Amino acid sequence: MAVLPGTARPLVGITASVHGSRIAWWANRLALRRAGASAVRITARDPYPIDRLDALVVGGGDDIDAALYGETARPHIRIDPERDQLEMRALDCAAKLGLPVLGICRGSQMINVHRGGSLHVDIHEIYEEAPHMRTVLPRKRIRIEPDSHLYRILGIAECRVNALHHQSVDRLGDGLRVVARERAGVVQGIEAAAEPFLIGVQWHPEYLITDSRQQGLFRQLVAAAMGAPGLGEPLSGALHAAD
Repeated sequence: MAVLPGTARPLVGITASVHGSRIAWWANRLALRRAGASAVRITARDPYPIDRLDALVVGGGDDIDAALYGETARPHIRIDPERDQLEMRALDCAAKLGLPVLGICRGSQMINVHRGGSLHVDIHEIYEEAPHMRTVLPRKRIRIEPDSHLYRILGIAECRVNALHHQSVDRLGDGLRVVARERAGVVQGIEAAAEPFLIGVQWHPEYLITDSRQQGLFRQLVAAAMGAPGLGEPLSGALHAAD
């Protein structure tokens, strides 16, 4: 297990844009520290050796270059090609090393693109009933599949989450499955069932600091980074316990 000098905490890398929000970085760092880990910010300008990490968080931020999944970007969309390539390489390395990975918002989309999937460039062109919502507060209701790793972590079949995105998963990448959706059908969670910990959530759990269930995503990531047993087979019969 890689640790920072003078500490006994696992080290988790958090990817970000060079000019990305420092608020998101500090929120993720705090969540990981509360979960028992140290964090390092990784950008195209300040990369970090992935093989020295114990886990990886692919963070939120700018849209992903649509050329990576065979689509044409909209003129008004801001992209960061250098970050795209950084995260593609980081996910390559994480896969080879078997590192636990949590994707947040853009990060969830990047996991899907890395595995050969595609995105809806603008969800409102596809999901006309989806609410036009942009808030860090938990205002959007989602439903979670009971036979999923995500359900085992959150321990609940429905919950409210925040929303800071206008893109979402379209065609699934190799080995991934949809494990959460909002009422309009927009994908809110994906995971690789065959992996010990490879989960993407479309919302921002780092901002839900008072929600113990959401903070459980970071606790479970850190537990996996420390070598704890995987989540195992999801319990399809546990739905009633969380309602």
